[in-house]
Amino acid sequence: MITSPDNPKLKMIRRLADVRARRRTGLFAVEGEDLVEAAAEAGVEPEYVLRAGIDVEADLLAEVSALGSGTRVVGVYRQRFSETGGDLSLYLHGVGDPGNVGTVIRSAHALCDGPVMLGPGCADPYGPKAVRASMGSVFARLPGRAALEEVPARLGATAVALDPAAERSLADLAPAELDPPVVVCLGAEREGLPDAVRVGADVVVAIPLRPDGPNSLNLAMAATVALYELGPKVASRGAGDRAERTPTATRIPCDA
Repeated sequence: MITSPDNPKLKMIRRLADVRARRRTGLFAVEGEDLVEAAAEAGVEPEYVLRAGIDVEADLLAEVSALGSGTRVVGVYRQRFSETGGDLSLYLHGVGDPGNVGTVIRSAHALCDGPVMLGPGCADPYGPKAVRASMGSVFARLPGRAALEEVPARLGATAVALDPAAERSLADLAPAELDPPVVVCLGAEREGLPDAVRVGADVVVAIPLRPDGPNSLNLAMAATVALYELGPKVASRGAGDRAERTPTATRIPCDA
């Protein structure tokens, strides 16, 4: 059992609270039995797992916890990223809130067969807040990364951009317009999508809102609505050769 705060595994968990350490090592830490169990269900092997009272003294594990109430278990895993794939996927641009990034990954896991591709300015999907918001979906639905110049041509044959100022409604899209693979593009709540993505999109649509309600939706809510609306329409176009479009995992290089 670990009894010293200077133990290398505990030191690594402390370091992984910093995004620079996560980038440098290619690792990330998760806290809580539910997330560790989600990793196991997804077939993801940990670098190591520390359990309070079994592998490490409970007080020492609590000291490295990012949760105010402490934790009973911490797992350290290697980051993995997806390539493009699936009939329906998402692209996020400039979404800096890790809670939104994690929640969108959770929605994608529930509602579509493709990954969430993260463009410039997006929060680290393997940061503590994003991982918790994903409720473990980050293990089963791997996020991906894309440069601005790769969007939308690299991400999908049909690009659907969400813009609250668009005149056309998301609900008006017909299945015939959604030739898979389809990528739904969303920007940050304040800045929206850059012109390069809007102009390159096949169609720009808005989610219609009640006139007497707020004039915008939370980013993660908007993504969930879009996936729920478009999923059946894309599916009705036919699955095509899914085997060729299945996302594959890649590991980021580790220089530590």
